[in-house]
Amino acid sequence: MVVAATEAASAPLYRPGLEGVPATQSSVCDIDGQQGLLTYRGYRVDELAAQSTFLETAYLLIWGELPDAEQLAEFEQEVQMHRRVSFRIRDMMKSFPSQGHPMDALQASAASLGLFYSRRALDNPEYIYSAVVRLIAKIPTMVAAFQLIRKGQDPIQPRDDLPYAANFLYMLTEREPDPLAARIFDACLILHAEHSLNASTFSARVTASTLTDPYAVVASAVGTLAGPLHGGANEDVLIMLEAIGSADQVRPWLDRAIAEKQKIMGFGHREYKVKDPRAVILQKLAEQLFDQFGHDPLYDLARELEAAAAERLGPKGIYPNVDFYSGLVYRKLGIPEDLFTPIFAIARTAGWLAHWKEQLGANRIYRPTQIYTGSNGRDWQPIEAR
Repeated sequence: MVVAATEAASAPLYRPGLEGVPATQSSVCDIDGQQGLLTYRGYRVDELAAQSTFLETAYLLIWGELPDAEQLAEFEQEVQMHRRVSFRIRDMMKSFPSQGHPMDALQASAASLGLFYSRRALDNPEYIYSAVVRLIAKIPTMVAAFQLIRKGQDPIQPRDDLPYAANFLYMLTEREPDPLAARIFDACLILHAEHSLNASTFSARVTASTLTDPYAVVASAVGTLAGPLHGGANEDVLIMLEAIGSADQVRPWLDRAIAEKQKIMGFGHREYKVKDPRAVILQKLAEQLFDQFGHDPLYDLARELEAAAAERLGPKGIYPNVDFYSGLVYRKLGIPEDLFTPIFAIARTAGWLAHWKEQLGANRIYRPTQIYTGSNGRDWQPIEAR
């Protein structure tokens, strides 16, 4: 019995998906899933969304402190100066298939930046600053450029007189956005900027631990974010709501979905056992947009579904997550559905870079172990004997 107990104690602990297994120490972000609290560097995300800007929040995430006026002005100016992308990247994007998904185009484009800025001076603060600026500046430009290129149009050049969020909306439409729309979009970027060691951030840190360049780090994270279990769910929420059709069909649809064990898109989160705090804010932002620019009938379905799900799924700790209302916000802003996840990537680039910089500070390459479940002692057979 003593031997058996010892063997059990020394056996490797296996948890599918590494659920609950600490993989690093970080001071970037904290989540209280029981209370529904999310903080960036100790600041509540609801306060940042209401008071800050995306670029100020990005600075906070990456360098650990809110910038003073001079630091913020310099950072904003540097990002503004580096918004444009090389014509060679634009030419490369023109060769992409028009039916390709924008996330695939973004991953390839982000990786291509390493060809232009491949020097890996990872111990040089100036190099790190420049890489941060280039990625935060150019990722939105590449997303907007592919959107127009796949429609057979030339990309729209950035406007230096527009702030970060407003400039992106302008590059999509060549129309200066309404100030409220631009402000709400900027708040959305803040809400999506960081969320602890999620799948794409873990991918970024693993890639960063090899000491490759930051463009490869971001490209690897973009590829991870593209999966529907991570970044693509807000597209699926709108598809789900449209399939439900009307408010009187919400509860019958939900009953069938639960009985058939279907995934309810936009609901549930590994960290939160209450409503995602970002979903709370996004719902309020959606209502502001509807008050200003007209109602979206899908919002009524969403509210009805949330109420019905609270009765059926709430006792299990399943509530709306960040994806549930974000698609409705982007839809009202006139953003195509397959750009929802690239916009997530625009925002999350700040968080990825914060973790990249933190990883460099105390780096050790990731090399987890495994539990082998295959065969042993097999003898090779010549092909004629197989």
